[in-house]
Amino acid sequence: MIRATRFEAAEFGGPIMPRLRDLPAPQGREVIVEVSHCGVCHTDLHVHHGGYAIGGGRELRFSDRGVKPPLVLGHEIVGRVIEAGPDTGPLPEGPVAVYPWIGCGRCFRCDAGEDHLCASGKFLGVFAPGGYASHVTVPDPRYLIDIGDIDPAIAALFGCSGLTCFAALKKVAQLPDAAGLIIIGAGGLGQTAIALAQQTGRRNIVAVDTSADKRAQSLALGAKAALDPAEATPKALAEAAEGPILAVLDFVGSEATTALATAALEKGGTLVVIGLFGGELRYPLPLVPIRALTIVGSYVGSLADMAEYVAHVREHGVPHIPVDRKPMAAAGEVLAALGRGEIAGRTVLVNSADGETA
Repeated sequence: MIRATRFEAAEFGGPIMPRLRDLPAPQGREVIVEVSHCGVCHTDLHVHHGGYAIGGGRELRFSDRGVKPPLVLGHEIVGRVIEAGPDTGPLPEGPVAVYPWIGCGRCFRCDAGEDHLCASGKFLGVFAPGGYASHVTVPDPRYLIDIGDIDPAIAALFGCSGLTCFAALKKVAQLPDAAGLIIIGAGGLGQTAIALAQQTGRRNIVAVDTSADKRAQSLALGAKAALDPAEATPKALAEAAEGPILAVLDFVGSEATTALATAALEKGGTLVVIGLFGGELRYPLPLVPIRALTIVGSYVGSLADMAEYVAHVREHGVPHIPVDRKPMAAAGEVLAALGRGEIAGRTVLVNSADGETA
């Protein structure tokens, strides 16, 4: 039995504190991964707070979906397999990234390889203990992806932010490379999307963000222009993109950002909503068919998408966004700083056993 340290919140919104827990020996195809790195994500904030605002004064509560404290957050996980159940077979010896969006394994979504869309998900860091810990139990080795010599702090972001951006960009992959692409929200995910879009041939990328620092970082990553929302009228966006705006990736997901996106899109354009800020989509329904708009949600991505993304990184290199390393014990402080909007790129928690310094 492994004695694990978990950084837990005893209740929704409560302080994150270290706790020692005994992990049962892995059964069947289970594996225990010794965590070296774990990213801190906005989804962690929502889980910690206990829900999402969905507009009209309503809230989607995690407690209504079966999430029960204590909460062990963290779904962007890298580590090494140190123990395995009797039915696992050969296992990767080196560092692995963990695919955290694990489904029930029995429904039609899981049968189709779409665990992330399973209605009875067992997502690590949400419904099951996650990576703010020294060890995490993964139900099957098929959810492990060998990262080889990729920087583990960067690879930790593959399971959510990298995967989310890659899968969202796939939804507009059919558009001409010269089409205007608007990225709303230039935090860690938005910056990753800009870098990936550049790698896949997009030339007319315009970022929108309230932060001057994040706008500057967007330009450094290859955006053609970066605008404050106060300046981002449909006309200004079209001028900045130097062409028709056929796609918007909204990494904020608020009423204001979706209103801007739908107003800015040309006929036949696509709005991909990724962010979970909250609110309601308000738009005249007749204009959806009249303007032939496509409005689609994008929620992380499949295990196959993640494997494809890792292969993309091996071929094209890692999207370089600012990544700050902090000790695992600072999980609560980092999460609070993220909630205050003080983190420009991404922060990855590092277990001291890995030997890195923050």
